[in-house]
Amino acid sequence: MKFVHLSDLHLGKRVNEYSMLEDQEYILTKIINIIDDEKPSGVIIAGDVYDKSIPSAEAVQMFDDFLTRLAKRNLQVFVISGNHDSPERMSFGSRLMDQSGIHISQVYNGEIMPFSIQDEHGVVNVYMLPFVKPAHVKRFSDESIESYTDAIRVAVAEMNVDQSARNLLITHQFVTGATRSESEDVSVGGSDNVDVSVFDGFDYVALGHIHSPQNCTSERVRYCGTPLKYSFSEAKDNKSITVVELAEKGNLSVKTVSLVPMRDMVEIKGKYNEIMLKSFYENTSYQEDYIHITLTDEEDIVDAIGKLRTVYHNLMKIDYDNKRTRSVSRVDGAVDVETKTPIELFSDFYELQNNQPMSDEQKAFVDDLIEQVWEDEK
Repeated sequence: MKFVHLSDLHLGKRVNEYSMLEDQEYILTKIINIIDDEKPSGVIIAGDVYDKSIPSAEAVQMFDDFLTRLAKRNLQVFVISGNHDSPERMSFGSRLMDQSGIHISQVYNGEIMPFSIQDEHGVVNVYMLPFVKPAHVKRFSDESIESYTDAIRVAVAEMNVDQSARNLLITHQFVTGATRSESEDVSVGGSDNVDVSVFDGFDYVALGHIHSPQNCTSERVRYCGTPLKYSFSEAKDNKSITVVELAEKGNLSVKTVSLVPMRDMVEIKGKYNEIMLKSFYENTSYQEDYIHITLTDEEDIVDAIGKLRTVYHNLMKIDYDNKRTRSVSRVDGAVDVETKTPIELFSDFYELQNNQPMSDEQKAFVDDLIEQVWEDEK
């Protein structure tokens, strides 16, 4: 039995104040095209459908359209809520949608019943465990629960999984050892870690929450990652969807299908004059991609972001990497104040602040400015 594993759509997300709705609509259509090619029995969406617990009307409409397109293909679709979703809002109307093959996780109540799908090898039981915290599980259990690992272990134990059948779990948690990116929520001290051993009873665990695609100890426990890049820490990621096939018990195959976005997320580094040369950006998609530029000029460029955007239309972020930004000089009180001229004092301050001395041109400018100020005060 074949499944397409998705997660972390984050519909409605804004990145550095740029709306991603157009990019998300584009990539959802690409996903539909892949689904048509792969012809799976089911589609998994492992949490964080939306970017906010109260999503925008546009995000809700987009997800409604995506589910409608999936339902027309007579697929079994399994959706759970993630930490960014409201489980109550997500589960609205879910019992009615079950009849259309769209299955959405209920608010956790201590009891998770599987959906069973039949193929030539027998039954595949699909368990849907939405994002939960230890407090959520404690309400429905007398077991001692002190950590996220305890909570997931107890929740799984309550499922009474039939080990003779093929079992697939969909959940949204941070499994110990997975590599995070900047666009994810991070708990202080890694308190949300879940040990991978709690998933030993499943033939495949479809994880959501981590944005970079990766396995957790084996391909049997896997994050598919986001369909789009949502931070520059993901710039080098190759986004994809995961396609999972469960043949007879114990026979699992996993592959990925690449996703090519409408606009990539790219980091560029160099001097301003080099980056603005046509030869630098022609024959690339940089002019329309989402860009983070790091300038290596020693002097700040006046209105750099405005000038750069005349070429790089979706410039999101600009930084400098030079002697000034690499320095960690501590600026204390000036010494020998009584014996130094104003220009000498300013020069000392400038060098401490920027890790380099003033140029002759800068000294001349400041000297002239000081003379004008003193002349005005007379």
